[in-house]
Amino acid sequence: MVLSLNVILFLALHVLTRVKSSMVNLTNNGYDGIVIAINPSVPEDEKLIQNIKKMVTEASTYLFHATKRRVYFRNVSILIPMTWKSKSEYLMPKQESYEQADVIVANPYLKYGDDPYTLQYGQCGDKGQYIHFTPNFLLTNNLPIYGSRGRVFVHEWAHLRWGVFDEYNVDRPFYISRRNTIEATRCSTHITGINVVFKECQGVSCITRPCRRDSQTGLYEAKCTFIPEKSQSTRESIMFMQSLDSVTEFCTAKTHNTEAPNLQNKMCNYRSTWDVIMDSDDFQNASPMPGTNLPPHPTFSLLKSKQRVVCLVLDKSGSMDSDDRLLRMNQAAELYLIQIIEKESLVGMVTFDSSAEIQNNLTKITDDNAYQNIIAKLPQFAGGGTSICNGLKAGFQAIVYSNQSTSGSEIILLTDGEDNQMSSCFEEAKASGAIIHSIALGPSAAKELETLSNMTGGLRFSANKDINGLIDAFSRISSRSGSITQQAIQLESKAFNISRRKWVNGTVPVDSTIGNDTFFVVTWTIQKPEILLQDPKGKKYRTSDFKEDKLNIRSARLQIPGIAETGTWTYSLLNNANSQMLTVTMTTRARSPTTLPVIATAHMSQNTAHYPSPMIVYARVSQGFLPVLGVNVTAIIENEDGHQVILELWDNGAGADTVKNDGIYSRYFTDYHGNGRYSLKVFAQARKSTARLSSRQQQNKALYIPGYVENGKIILNPPRPEIKDNTAEAEVEDFSRLTSGGSFTVTGALTPGNQNHVFPPGKITDLQAKFKEDHIQLSWTAPGNVLDKGKANSYIIRISKCFLDLQEDFDNATLVNTSSLTPKEAGSIENFEFKPEPFTTENGTKFYVAIQAINEANLTSEVSNIAQASKFIPPQEPSAPGLGTKISAISLVIFGLAVILSIL
Repeated sequence: MVLSLNVILFLALHVLTRVKSSMVNLTNNGYDGIVIAINPSVPEDEKLIQNIKKMVTEASTYLFHATKRRVYFRNVSILIPMTWKSKSEYLMPKQESYEQADVIVANPYLKYGDDPYTLQYGQCGDKGQYIHFTPNFLLTNNLPIYGSRGRVFVHEWAHLRWGVFDEYNVDRPFYISRRNTIEATRCSTHITGINVVFKECQGVSCITRPCRRDSQTGLYEAKCTFIPEKSQSTRESIMFMQSLDSVTEFCTAKTHNTEAPNLQNKMCNYRSTWDVIMDSDDFQNASPMPGTNLPPHPTFSLLKSKQRVVCLVLDKSGSMDSDDRLLRMNQAAELYLIQIIEKESLVGMVTFDSSAEIQNNLTKITDDNAYQNIIAKLPQFAGGGTSICNGLKAGFQAIVYSNQSTSGSEIILLTDGEDNQMSSCFEEAKASGAIIHSIALGPSAAKELETLSNMTGGLRFSANKDINGLIDAFSRISSRSGSITQQAIQLESKAFNISRRKWVNGTVPVDSTIGNDTFFVVTWTIQKPEILLQDPKGKKYRTSDFKEDKLNIRSARLQIPGIAETGTWTYSLLNNANSQMLTVTMTTRARSPTTLPVIATAHMSQNTAHYPSPMIVYARVSQGFLPVLGVNVTAIIENEDGHQVILELWDNGAGADTVKNDGIYSRYFTDYHGNGRYSLKVFAQARKSTARLSSRQQQNKALYIPGYVENGKIILNPPRPEIKDNTAEAEVEDFSRLTSGGSFTVTGALTPGNQNHVFPPGKITDLQAKFKEDHIQLSWTAPGNVLDKGKANSYIIRISKCFLDLQEDFDNATLVNTSSLTPKEAGSIENFEFKPEPFTTENGTKFYVAIQAINEANLTSEVSNIAQASKFIPPQEPSAPGLGTKISAISLVIFGLAVILSIL
């Protein structure tokens, strides 16, 4: 029963669609639709485009051979930013955008390090978010450090497209093998090299010595470095060290190193990268190309980003008259026009019922008058049927009538109604080249809305009982250009049901990365409340300072003059009417073009889930490309009936979270309450100076090679830029961010409350073991009763001297007595100590340990990662001083900084 359930859960997690709207597709062995986008802040440089073309062309051939003639790159688009000059060869983009690009070219946030990496935080086999190359990586010669750029691209493509992981481990560069030798963490083990400690280099000489063993772990000391031989005979593996000339393949089941403590083994349950790649959707129907000919070189299209064009297509049919829907739509549309859409954009508006009417052709948003002219046409009355296609066609017409192309333009489609003719305009929508963002209002909105957004690369939202749901959705539809300073940032979004003569109070921190173009908005359903807003210096803004709209939209807003004061803002609302709903929204933008703000983004692991498929909630909190740690991140998930589930998200490297302290906060979601649409909203808050900015190296990147051994000499590459301790983790001010994670759809759900008997405890992935005298000490993060929620019922711990006993036959390995071990709440750190009886223990003895958790329904988790404990008694230190080897440098050559060392 347990086995079949785990198989179902595994399949359910991996066969469903990915959230990010990549346009890549594989047809007849060739990849089409790859988008490489250059950030607007990157200075114009023709050489950048040429080097991107060279990189992809080389990568295509390397990829073709690495996949045994299965795939290559055929069509690639390079998206040029608006900040570059126009050229006749630049074409107009369709759905391509920086926000949805597969590869981005952007400067690192801090001026150090050009390691290429892939933002990848899903489970094994899940696609990544994007590959990040810096301009410096693409423009300078990094051949000795990373290998050729084409090889690096294939390494990163495997992360992005097939969800495999690196086969090295910077944090655990060595391990003790089954043969009791210390080995470098690598794949395959046929890659040879030496292990040395470098002392400080002065002038043209360096000192090196052999690595010593750590007295606690038995491994090499922390400063020990593996230096590979330049000349190798093995062909594996691209996910370890693609820079070696001999490496042309991925590790297979035959060559895979299951012992290596790397992320590939942890995340993919000790499977080889090639096995995972072959199980991907790409390879289900991709047979090797016949013959011996190479595929054609990639074709490149140069696309130039254009001025933003947005048309609102808003439903005013009869059903919009219920539940204050028309009012809520108008409040959200007004907020979008005044506070979210960036200046200089072209905006139009269409309203529709059974027919459609263009209310405004495209208008450039330059000042208050521009958006007021659009707001004045917002619908005041609801009536009639629903024809979504008529609305869409009128939206396209509004764009074309203003001499703009629908290609690359955006439609924001909001409706609460059904339309059984909607699919009739799908082809026209796709052919238009427009990006269609859909907002489904209420439980009866057309089920085909998501299809429309998916096929055009648009965002998808739903709003039900949450009165702020529409405002949150509109606030998320911000600039797609890659310019962070253009994007509106939501700081507050709260709704209050307030009785007569009652006050409600709140605070909002404004940090020093934001404060430009800041608005505070209050809405009501019956009567305007009394408003008091106070800035951190004590200046007060009262009701009379707030500007009320003239259309009876029942909203009042204050634009904070200049730059909003840094610190805590306080607000109070007094309701003088009968019980009514009040909402508070606060938005802002980056303080200046040179100050990157802290931002939060969120999404679900899939757009659709079929029960029993656990989904994962992901939230990323970052400043530039650096992760922000120690943040309180809370997800609110609401179904069509208004039922809300509140989840605290964790960045602890356990359960749904891939890597600890990477700024990605995750949690499983299993609390299904019926079928239909669900919406996601995430709050990220840093209070009491708990947050910090991390400068640690990115995961999932091409390995920085310190040097090579060639003809008996160590040839060093330029050293990595060092990060001073005080910048490795810098304190971050208190802040508050809110973001919509869009919507997702659930089918096949059971009645609420039955989920606990379907989902097992989560797999333990961070088990660690070590000897303390004659006992083994274990530590791990507790799973839950249901994946990572609640508390497991008990643990099964088994031990063996043979790794394969636990990997292949866990149930027959020696059982450890755990009668004294009571599971803690999910997310807690568990510690357990035991004596490895009936085994004998002596110097050099190794034990392997693994755990399963059992819940109250007697469902068993997957077997944990396999931890190793080695008994190591260090030898007596010799009285003679440690040997050192002096190395004479014969020249300072190779790219200006390389040092050639001879081992004497």
